[in-house]
Amino acid sequence: MTNTTNPLRRLRGFLLAEAGLLVAASLVHSGLVLQGHAHSQARIAEAVIAAVLLAAWALSLAWPGRTRKLALLAQAFALIGTLVGVFTIAVGIGPQSAPDVVFHIALVILLLAGLRFARRAFA
Repeated sequence: MTNTTNPLRRLRGFLLAEAGLLVAASLVHSGLVLQGHAHSQARIAEAVIAAVLLAAWALSLAWPGRTRKLALLAQAFALIGTLVGVFTIAVGIGPQSAPDVVFHIALVILLLAGLRFARRAFA
């Protein structure tokens, strides 16, 4: 076992946690989980971002040596998409509920932590 095994697992853990949160948010915005929170544009965006994160996770299993690069790219994409969501909340276009605001703040923090870990753990 190499000493990069644990960082690879942790980095993959970030990808799965981020994707899981986005899948949950997409389900909420589909209206299936909570009534009154349906928002089709948010649902689609969250599903696409989750798919990118899950693809990076899956590809990292096939190409362990590229895990860092895959994670950096996927998490950067997810952060940009999430910041678009924050912007839509701020200007009144996107969902305005308190849970949406809290979710976006938590996701931004998690994505920044994942990006920081990916950048530092393999440097």
